[in-house]
Amino acid sequence: MAYTDWVWLIGVAAALIAFFLAGVIYVFFVEPFRLALTRREIASAWLPAGFDGIKLVQFSDTHIGPDFSVKRLERLISVIAAEKPDIVAFTGDLFDARKRNPERDRDLSHLLSRIEAPLGKFAVYGNHDFGYERNRRSTNPTLAHAGFELLLNETKKIRLQSGEQLSVTGLDDYVLGKPDPTRTLAKLRPDGFNLLLVHEPDVASFLVRYPIDLQLSGHSHGGQVKLPFVGALVRTQLGKRYLSGLHVVAGGRRPRKPYLLYVNRGIGTTRLRVRLGSVPELCVFTLRRQIAQDV
Repeated sequence: MAYTDWVWLIGVAAALIAFFLAGVIYVFFVEPFRLALTRREIASAWLPAGFDGIKLVQFSDTHIGPDFSVKRLERLISVIAAEKPDIVAFTGDLFDARKRNPERDRDLSHLLSRIEAPLGKFAVYGNHDFGYERNRRSTNPTLAHAGFELLLNETKKIRLQSGEQLSVTGLDDYVLGKPDPTRTLAKLRPDGFNLLLVHEPDVASFLVRYPIDLQLSGHSHGGQVKLPFVGALVRTQLGKRYLSGLHVVAGGRRPRKPYLLYVNRGIGTTRLRVRLGSVPELCVFTLRRQIAQDV
């Protein structure tokens, strides 16, 4: 082989090695630490006029533990605060259950209490909120002390001074909890605006018969690692069909009242601190009243 051929081969090999190392660095040390701000308008004819323009911020799946530092949490809280939300929704997995009792290592309620929302801060359980042994709810004290209402198969009404209201419902985790959609969702008014918080997104497929306007979920991490032409390498239980983004769930009984689902890609990671094609996400929704003739 000629000298020039050797030089060419060495150059190609060096380029491939450099490309591989750059990919490893990005997957482990760049994308997991990024934060994308997703902004969307949610329009509904069933939204009371007084709620038009209300800002709702959703965050999910922080997985606080070995791979999610207090500094990162402080950064997240600063971004949320800068948005000046009216309502805040957390959709589960505050701590990472791979570590025993992470909630005892650090009291983070004082940090989470910096999140302010005049119309309420609401949360639901995720599967990691049941602790290392998956048999004990571990996040309630932290969230409660931070001013969050943890909704366990219950509905809260947000009422304005005008008397107008919307409902926020939270269901228990579907993997390890005891969700009760029949009792909880059957009470919702079909002519009102109903927001549902539930950790696992795929449950929308069998909750679509209820008069939900918007379901907010997390759990899937957007696949956490998604390859071109392949998709998500890991699809978790009840997070296989809906991985990320906004969906109109088919099968609803009210064609003029679509069942919208938004799946948040989450903030943290689990198993391995890697992300590819699924940048951590903070969602900012602006609620809009849609005039009836456009429905």
